[in-house]
Amino acid sequence: MVSGLFVMFADYAKKFGVEASKARLQGDLPDEKIAELAEQYENAVAKVHSGGPLVIAATHHEPWYSGAGDDSIFWNPLKQHFVSDGWSEDRLDGLDRASDHVVAHTPRPSKPSFRAKGLVVGYVQSGKTTNFTSVIAKLADEDYRMVIVLSGIHNGLRRQTQKRLDAQLRSLNPDRWMTLTSEDKDFIKPTFSASAALSSDKSLLAVVKKNAAVLRRLVKWLEEPGAQDALKTARVLVIDDEADQASVATNQINPLIQKILGYMPRSTYIGYTATPFANVFIDPSEKNDLYPRDFILNLPRPDGYFGPDKIFGRDVVETDDSGRALDGYDMVRLVPEETVGDLLPLTKADVPGFTPAITDELADAIRWFWLATAAKRARGLLDHSTMLIHTSVKIDVHEAYREPLEALRRAAISQIRSGGVALEEWRAHWDRESVRVPAEDFGRVQTSWEEVRAHLLNVVERTKVVLDNYRSADRLNYEGEEKVVAIAVGGNTLSRGLTLEGLVVSFFVRSASAYDTLLQMGRWFGFRTGYEDLPRIWMTEALVAAFRHLSTVEHEMRADIDYYQQQNATPVEVAVRIRTHPLLRVTAKMGAAIPAYVSFAGRRLQTRYFNHKDAEWLERNLEATRRLVERVARSHAEVKKSSVTLYRNVDAAEIVQFLEQYQVHEESTDLDTELMRKYIAKQQSSETPSLSKWSVAVVAGEKDGKTEIVDLGGLQVPSVVRARLREQGKTRADIKTLMSKVDRALDLPVPLAELRLLREQDLTAKRNEDDELGKQGLLVVYPIDRTSKPQNVHSKTRDPLDAVFPVIGIGVVFPGDAAEKNRIFATHVAVDLKNVEDAEGLEEILESDSESEA
Repeated sequence: MVSGLFVMFADYAKKFGVEASKARLQGDLPDEKIAELAEQYENAVAKVHSGGPLVIAATHHEPWYSGAGDDSIFWNPLKQHFVSDGWSEDRLDGLDRASDHVVAHTPRPSKPSFRAKGLVVGYVQSGKTTNFTSVIAKLADEDYRMVIVLSGIHNGLRRQTQKRLDAQLRSLNPDRWMTLTSEDKDFIKPTFSASAALSSDKSLLAVVKKNAAVLRRLVKWLEEPGAQDALKTARVLVIDDEADQASVATNQINPLIQKILGYMPRSTYIGYTATPFANVFIDPSEKNDLYPRDFILNLPRPDGYFGPDKIFGRDVVETDDSGRALDGYDMVRLVPEETVGDLLPLTKADVPGFTPAITDELADAIRWFWLATAAKRARGLLDHSTMLIHTSVKIDVHEAYREPLEALRRAAISQIRSGGVALEEWRAHWDRESVRVPAEDFGRVQTSWEEVRAHLLNVVERTKVVLDNYRSADRLNYEGEEKVVAIAVGGNTLSRGLTLEGLVVSFFVRSASAYDTLLQMGRWFGFRTGYEDLPRIWMTEALVAAFRHLSTVEHEMRADIDYYQQQNATPVEVAVRIRTHPLLRVTAKMGAAIPAYVSFAGRRLQTRYFNHKDAEWLERNLEATRRLVERVARSHAEVKKSSVTLYRNVDAAEIVQFLEQYQVHEESTDLDTELMRKYIAKQQSSETPSLSKWSVAVVAGEKDGKTEIVDLGGLQVPSVVRARLREQGKTRADIKTLMSKVDRALDLPVPLAELRLLREQDLTAKRNEDDELGKQGLLVVYPIDRTSKPQNVHSKTRDPLDAVFPVIGIGVVFPGDAAEKNRIFATHVAVDLKNVEDAEGLEEILESDSESEA
């Protein structure tokens, strides 16, 4: 139980600092008691700052927040609301700590002026709204008088957010909130003035779209007489939900957000996003922009969360100890490229009169949706169940899907009712598909066909075909008492922010070029408690590859944020680092590329793609490697380490010459040999020179006579085996992973057996700490057997390499701290901000407000 004295001490210390609180009690309490209260307060502040999500904070931040008190007006009722909803103690404690961390990195509320900007990075469909609702409650307890929530660009998400905040904030304290918006209406000018509202004893709450018409009305209201005087003292919190959407990259919305914040000398702006690609590409030198210069907080991945890596897998990254790529669950089914034209119009001219076909893959997806929903019912999961069909942003295309889908539903009802052979096809489908992701993997018992069949007819009969777009009157609505079973056809309104309740199946053939657009389209990410084995996704092979690459980039970006927190980097320093991430350089052909700086410090790069059917291309790489090894072997002693031949202290000129001659496949975007050569030159001429010397390692395969021997400048090397991934319609080979974990430290004077016991980061640290190798690069050469076969002869994911010539793969290891400042200028980076918003009619969406035209 917290004493009344401590509550009084802490309240004053939060506002004015611990020394001021001590001075205030001087003479009224013994010095020992005052010291005890101060220590208790400082311990509470320290506890809030420890043990929660990792935060990158500005150096000027002053710790002040000691947590919500037992008498908190807004947080305690919200906490009890979650308890009533059945939240476990662990889950509630995690939310409490995570939201405490966000609040703790806002400015001390008593400061006469502050304009703080932060960013909270969560996961798609993972509870960001619950986090910022908790932050709102806790800052309302600290006397923030106005809360503006910028909630995406679509009506559906705004209404969904309004409904949640009404239930979790306003209805729990109806006498203490004054709402400026409602579930039905976005912001329109109230009958009362802003100065009167801000002078009342209530906190203001507005949930508004990022829409120019709406924001102009809000600006106009804040410009009324007296409002500016009231805002001088009022603490204002602006929550930017989906902060990467519209806020950063649009001329309509960004200036209006800036203008609103400009009227508020005591404001805290916190962006929430699962896709921070656009936010971290804001130029942090622009003082008035929305860059999160005060803090960047990385929310932990919730237990039971299905992210892109669980579904699509990801490639190996530098922080992985295993050195092996990760495969996702077998939940993805391919849509052949040749059928895409049957599912969506390929050109604008094809849109009028377009009639979609129910292809075999679409029919399979819909049938599985019904089977999986019936299985959910058999497991006692009686909540909503949804299928997403996302092929086009064109509203006419959405409408064209209605009748074919209704016809399919009528035919399914007839089949199920008739039984016999027709129903056996459904059984075969269930038996075939359900075993591909075993329920036992998630601690569940597999549902039998008999259990599924008992619910199947009812599920199909109850299914509604719903068109969901920003013009549609027929929208997804989960608010009624009856649980929804819906096949939702839509575009952008379904692809960002809006929660699709009980999502089971996604049929997704739409393309998108921007990283954040792709990731936000992943409505299938989230929690699937009780039916983890049932979700499925249908998409083209190109989209599968894009999501897998995105999964890798996202994982590495989050790892970078965590790493720089550990290195005590500031948000501005992180901006530079993430902006220059080599893996983000993937849009050379976009034509709308953005200049940036690139650093390779601390990076391990490797080839994974090869033109395995181009004999001339392969031969040029082999000849470049032969010339390198021949030159190096003439002037350097050869060191043998197990299956590795090592040459030390090789001049950088030899490496640069090799990189001029060696060809990298165009999809190996992180291995830009031109940029690497520039970076090597830059490092040699820096204040603390490095990369003047290199190690060259040649990795051999087993000497068992089963692989071909490759002549590398007189060095006879047994080839390594690297089979290629099984992919349809690809003219290049993808081996996924070339290097093993220990290969990044092959030149350390340590036996390979000892290196294998170390973690990836320990290998990196050990090499960087070496007096010589800490300044040297490492080039690793791998002759690959052209006939490489999968280790598992029954592999369903690998095929023989089947190259027409010996293949040479390379790995390049750069020394140094990944946070170092030496960078070289590149001409393009991956985040194409002009393509972040690709919604049909985006100008109309951002400029006109269909909810609240005044």
